[in-house]
Amino acid sequence: MHRVILPTFEDVRAAAARIAPYAAVTPVMRSDRLDALVGAAVHFKCENLQRGGAFKFRGATNAVWSLDDATAARGVVTHSSGNHGNALALAARSRGIPAHVVVPEGAVQAKVDAIVAAGAHIHRCEPTQAAREAAAAAVQKQTGADLVHPYADARVMAGQGTLVPELLRQAPGINTILFPIGGGGLASGCSIAAHGVEPSIRLFGAEPEGADDAFRSLRDGKRVGPFVANTICDGLRTLIGEPNFAVLQQHSVTALPVSDEETVAAMKLLWTELKLVIEPSSATVLAALLRYAPQFAGRTVGVVLTGGNVDLDALPW
Repeated sequence: MHRVILPTFEDVRAAAARIAPYAAVTPVMRSDRLDALVGAAVHFKCENLQRGGAFKFRGATNAVWSLDDATAARGVVTHSSGNHGNALALAARSRGIPAHVVVPEGAVQAKVDAIVAAGAHIHRCEPTQAAREAAAAAVQKQTGADLVHPYADARVMAGQGTLVPELLRQAPGINTILFPIGGGGLASGCSIAAHGVEPSIRLFGAEPEGADDAFRSLRDGKRVGPFVANTICDGLRTLIGEPNFAVLQQHSVTALPVSDEETVAAMKLLWTELKLVIEPSSATVLAALLRYAPQFAGRTVGVVLTGGNVDLDALPW
């Protein structure tokens, strides 16, 4: 993977100003029952209500609007199983430039449909990380488009981090933040932003037991190699990126694995208590709150609900 210069808190602040005309300020929701179950004051940042149905719009928009005019005119390219591809297509459309998205076979159909509806050019590939990166490189070479990596891109990380200062303004007093971990774009951006505002904030990441590479990497002190994911959380099946892992180490993030069964139960609970439809990857955070409740007891917790692009007909309930 190409070397990435890590973003700073100033980059997050610049990203917030850059995306302000396009991104929504998403609401924060509370539930007395969920507070009681966890034993903490929990504030849910509803990025499932962001444009495109996921936090990914923040990073994609920052990347697209960071480009100079000549580069932008050649378009952008990425590889994505869904939300990032949709976000990049929407961001590109806001600037009137082409977007190319490499989509692996087996991606959630609702997410693929959203990418197409947003106007992107779809390129199919085998469902492996190597195939995704090779296909994106081929499209980049053919079109001259700028590569906007789903997570190992400083512009993307900075953009994702913009939700944290927003959350802290909406819910003063938060001393703990919990987010899902996949490739690590959100996790790294949020970590940089959180400690840029308040260095004492404790940081946690939730991930599926069937894709717990961040947990194992942080435990062993080195990034683990490729693995075969086994989880319903399609947005979290990716090996954490090298620069993203470095940020998680620097900011002392604690990874918390959860089972798919716990994740499905959390999806149901969020629907029941907050009337929110969220995708499995997003529900891992509530699953982690409940499974590891003693770690959050008595704290004021900001929780990132990352996305709501779910194929309701395919849910395992």
